[in-house]
Parts: sequence; structure tokens; C-alpha cells
Amino acid sequence: MTDAHDAKVMADGASVAIGIGNVMQWLPPVISLVTSIVILGYMAVRLWETDTVKGLVAKYAKHE
Repeated sequence: MTDAHDAKVMADGASVAIGIGNVMQWLPPVISLVTSIVILGYMAVRLWETDTVKGLVAKYAKHE
């Protein structure tokens, strides 16, 4: 495994842990809001990087 992949896996785990903390209301409300926004952005970028989404975007761009 590469260092970049290991960092992504650790960031995924941290985002899940923070998300669970938000759901369980273990974090103060302001921090919960900020981390939720950051997690949503991070997960959107991670989804955008997947081969499936890249393939769908390329397929859609080819039809235009």
C-alpha cells in the first residue's frame, strides 16, 4: 500500500468517528455543524474520485 492510500483510509476512519460523535451528540453544537460540513465536502470529493463516477461523467460528456 502507498502512503497516500494509507492517509485516505485514516481520513475515512476519522470522518466516520467524527460523524458518529455528531450523531451521538458528543460534540458541542458549533463544532458538530462545522465538522458535518467538512465531512460532507470530504465524502463528496472521495465519491468524485471513484472510477464509477469518473466513468459516468466521461460517458455523459461524450454524449454532448
